[in-house]
Amino acid sequence: MHTVTANGANIPAIGLGTWTLDDAAAEGMVAEALRVGYRHIDTAAMYKNEVGVGAGLKAGGVARNDIFVTTKVWPDQISKGALQASVERSLKNLGVDHIDLILIHWPSKTVPLADSIVALNDVRARGLARHIGVSNFTIAMVQEAARLSDAPIACNQIENHPLLNQDRVIAACRALGIAITSYCPLARGGDLFTNPAITAPAARLGVSPAQVVLRWHVQQDGIIAVPRTSNPARLPQNLDVFSFALTADEMNAISALRSAANRICDFDFSPKWDAA
Repeated sequence: MHTVTANGANIPAIGLGTWTLDDAAAEGMVAEALRVGYRHIDTAAMYKNEVGVGAGLKAGGVARNDIFVTTKVWPDQISKGALQASVERSLKNLGVDHIDLILIHWPSKTVPLADSIVALNDVRARGLARHIGVSNFTIAMVQEAARLSDAPIACNQIENHPLLNQDRVIAACRALGIAITSYCPLARGGDLFTNPAITAPAARLGVSPAQVVLRWHVQQDGIIAVPRTSNPARLPQNLDVFSFALTADEMNAISALRSAANRICDFDFSPKWDAA
């Protein structure tokens, strides 16, 4: 299994995203993903599918210590005390005794980051989570989190795909030894999969457009991708991105698409994003 090493964490470079899957769908997809070789499963308290994910972990027939499980705490639960309680609920729902990576799902506009970081460190110190991290954090936020935390921040999970330029926050994370996990890594397909920058290498290599995009992610230093699918047939394909490589010109052509500045996840509670 290809992994990204970041501040002590060894994170499989391709994981299964479970956003929008209900418990029943999550159970089946997680079990099948483990069967075909996935070892990284990504969920969140807000997804309301941790029970299903946990059932899938059991049904998949893979030893718990061989699976990297990520979950997240919603911003209304990231104050001291509330964060720990959220993690304890996640452990119960998932049916596991520890989480490999616990993330603050989104930064809060009301809870001081220092309080959340203290709570994250407490969760880690108590053995409830092996590693801690953040999600949807800007450059200034991730730098502040790293400064405040006693334990290293392992990951910043952000929207990242060929139609959105995240170079600056990625560079800031790399400088701190922090991995990037790309959510919505395929930009939900659509027009991206018919762009010549994607279709040309797909034709040259005999792979799918999705595989080209995922290869673009993992061919970059310190980048992890967690594509979500509701189609079990796509699971092996999304994982099979380590047997081929894109040329430098192909990588550059895909990266050039980021000028589209197409951000999918932007809400009223989102932070003020860094300029490209």
